[in-house]
Amino acid sequence: MAAPLTEAAIEKVRDLIRSGDLGPGQRLPAEAALSAQLGVSRSSLREAVRALATAGVLDVRRGDGTFVTALRPEQLFTGIGEAVDLMRDESLLELMECRRVVEPQVTALAATRCEDEDLAEIHRHLELMEAASDEQDLIAHDADFHAAIAAASGNAALAAILRGISGVTLRARVWRALTEADSSRHTIDEHRAIYDAVRDGDAPRAEAAALLHVANVETWMRRTLAPQHPRNP
Repeated sequence: MAAPLTEAAIEKVRDLIRSGDLGPGQRLPAEAALSAQLGVSRSSLREAVRALATAGVLDVRRGDGTFVTALRPEQLFTGIGEAVDLMRDESLLELMECRRVVEPQVTALAATRCEDEDLAEIHRHLELMEAASDEQDLIAHDADFHAAIAAASGNAALAAILRGISGVTLRARVWRALTEADSSRHTIDEHRAIYDAVRDGDAPRAEAAALLHVANVETWMRRTLAPQHPRNP
């Protein structure tokens, strides 16, 4: 957690953005002027800028200044994926519950909004998954397959959240175990069912296929991880 003076500086910069005094793409005033305007020290402002840059709110361009980003969901939700990468095994089941809530709905939206080019991109990654000769390729194309479906949903916020909670690090853990258990072929078949439903524009079937896929992975994780990390009574 940031120090109180830095937290105050962060909140004051956020207030400028919320009020519209600083808009997307706009350059921040020089450090000395902005610190005087906000009534904070330059060191606190500097720390606030670093924190807001990490959060995707500001873009620090060396030699050019600091700018407000476009404030798009994919920028503002980057912290979700970074947090997921640090989660320990005992937190993964809760993360899978999040996926079970979000991913079927996103997939259903994709089935109703998917354009031809979106479908071609989804299918391309499915074929690359099926042809993958090693685990790393399988993981990468699995992530790209689901990212393409999320993009096809037309909801950038939901797509960014889903990318955050189902990133490459999590997929690597899951696929490594599925490969060892010789379950990868079955899991790829589940991806094929998701693609077929999206291709057909069948939202209920797409939702059901995505739910089955996530639920199967969650069931495996519960069977594998729960004995290692039992809940406290």
